[in-house]
Amino acid sequence: MFNTLSGRFLVLTIVFVMLAEIFIFIPSISRFRVEFLSARIERAQIASLALLADDMLSPELEKELLENAAVFNVVLRRNATRELVLTSKIPQPVHETFDLRSASTWDLIRGALKRLADPEPRVIRVIGQPRLRGGSLIEVTLQTQDLRSAMINYGVRIFILSAVISAFTALLLFLAVRIFMVRPINRVIDHMKSYALSPEDSRQIIKPHAKISELREAEVALQKMQNQLTGALKQKRRLAQLGEAVSKLSHDLRNILSTVQLLSDRMENSEDPLVKKLAPKLITSVSRAVTLTESTLRFGKVQEPPPQIRKIGLCQIVEDVVLNERMWATNKNTIVSSSIPKDMNVRVDPDQLHRVLSNLVRNARQAIDLRGTGGTINVTASEDLEQWLIDVVDTGLGLPEEARAHLFEPFRGSVRKGGVGLGLSISQELVRGHGGKIYLVWSNQNGTKFQIKLPK
Repeated sequence: MFNTLSGRFLVLTIVFVMLAEIFIFIPSISRFRVEFLSARIERAQIASLALLADDMLSPELEKELLENAAVFNVVLRRNATRELVLTSKIPQPVHETFDLRSASTWDLIRGALKRLADPEPRVIRVIGQPRLRGGSLIEVTLQTQDLRSAMINYGVRIFILSAVISAFTALLLFLAVRIFMVRPINRVIDHMKSYALSPEDSRQIIKPHAKISELREAEVALQKMQNQLTGALKQKRRLAQLGEAVSKLSHDLRNILSTVQLLSDRMENSEDPLVKKLAPKLITSVSRAVTLTESTLRFGKVQEPPPQIRKIGLCQIVEDVVLNERMWATNKNTIVSSSIPKDMNVRVDPDQLHRVLSNLVRNARQAIDLRGTGGTINVTASEDLEQWLIDVVDTGLGLPEEARAHLFEPFRGSVRKGGVGLGLSISQELVRGHGGKIYLVWSNQNGTKFQIKLPK
């Protein structure tokens, strides 16, 4: 029970209520002591009035008056005269004197606690204000044993009452917590358990209905997380199916490209000037295609190879990407250019960086084609002591809000009709393989800017 939320709440409620009762008990026992002493003073004054009414009281009657008042003697101050009205033998010297007229709250509390802590019977003198206009001051001496016993009895009654109140309050709070907090939390836990058994079933996603604002926020957050997880699991299944299909296609495509590669190698021996000019680029493109299909096959086996990093001129890679995209541009007003320092050498995998830049430039060209009026694409680069920076800037239509929200997620970042949405996801993975990062710097109706950061 004590390992549950409601059980611990029950114990804490009892503890805190008892602590509150302790803070109430101390002033209460102090007030009880004052009232006890005031009652003795009042009784002593009444006894003294009997003597004042008849000066010829017998010693036996005087003793009876003092016993009824439970004091040893009574002193009255009337008309500036201090008068011993009733007196008897005091069994021991006066231990302390208490003046109830000018005592502060702290003095009263300290006196009460001190009396409870002292079990020895003492004789004390108490000074108070007479009632019933019986004078300006009254003093009595009395035994503390009756006072302490009365205070202890009062404290026991207060303790029992506090314990009953604490138990009853704790029970009510326990039931309230069980009904209004624990039950809704248990419903959320049951939803989580049922969802865990079948996370791909969208019917198991929780529907927020709690009335407690904090719990409802938790349900909304859980619903959002479950929606994301369900979508991710469905996407993972699609990726697995796609990976299997792509692996099969890549296997057959690799065989076809091997034949094309063999034929393109023989084209190098042609005497045709045009063939001699285009053959190297054809051979390079076919070689990249063969490498890509082999990588795809390895990826299908979860064996994506690490980048083969070497030092190479960045200008060589960028110019090859720019030349390819110029051939694909459908609008004559589309200008694909680059501004790369000739002496800038980077340490990268040339084929992987070529794929990254090809994806970025191709996306930029397609965005400009959607505009229909042409535009510009420019690839620039710079460096500092720690990294190389490569920027791809276009003047296309820009990316819509939905695409920016899922830019690097597979199958979700495409804005082109018929697009798959894998280019940026692949690019991000390849750049991360180099220890770098790829960013969307800005995108609006005037164009888009991506930046690649590669550490040195």
